[in-house]
Amino acid sequence: MQDVREYGNDELVALVPLPADDANKYTRGTLTAVVGSERYPGAACLAAYASQRMGAGYTQVFTHPAAVPLVQGFRPSLVAGPRSALPTKLSPSLPGKPHAYLVGCGFDADDGASSKLVHFVLKHAEAPVLVDGSGLDALVPEKGRRLLKRRFLNGHATVVTPHAGEAARLARAFDLPTGDPYALARSLSLAFGVVAVVKGPVTFISDGEETVRMAHGTSALAKAGTGDVLAG
Repeated sequence: MQDVREYGNDELVALVPLPADDANKYTRGTLTAVVGSERYPGAACLAAYASQRMGAGYTQVFTHPAAVPLVQGFRPSLVAGPRSALPTKLSPSLPGKPHAYLVGCGFDADDGASSKLVHFVLKHAEAPVLVDGSGLDALVPEKGRRLLKRRFLNGHATVVTPHAGEAARLARAFDLPTGDPYALARSLSLAFGVVAVVKGPVTFISDGEETVRMAHGTSALAKAGTGDVLAG
């Protein structure tokens, strides 16, 4: 692990930008979150609320119709609607109006629409995209890998946040070894053209060139929902 880096607390704080004095909700940034399902509506609530806590000026949520009222009641400032309302033309990220997309948190693996939603966002979002949860399974087939490659070549950042089991499923697509999480994060980044965040007791984050070691977590994070908060 010769090129691994570990940030101190002060360095981490310095990475979080303070909003300008004349900032508005759009200059602070918009997050479009395609998350949750009828079975896991809480994931949509947790991820969307976390994005607001981290500074997003405007968070819009597209989720299963049954989950919409729960998201609206959980946080009135969240703009929530059914998946069918997701625009066919996704807003790009522009100078002064940053935009990012989150997809996959709380998806139901038995829902046939999950992969289609992930592929749609990857294809049409000219902006950073984070893929989490069951949405990661959509990256393994050829179509998913092809969309990731196109995003990489076009300079659009994609972040994946797998835990150990999800990382192993991604690794099988390229027959990558999984024994060392540090090496796995770097290998996944290079193979898929993404920033890979391999979660665990020690989390490794890699863009293929630099790998960061995050060891500040505790076993208190080992519970359902913390991954959704991280993604948001």
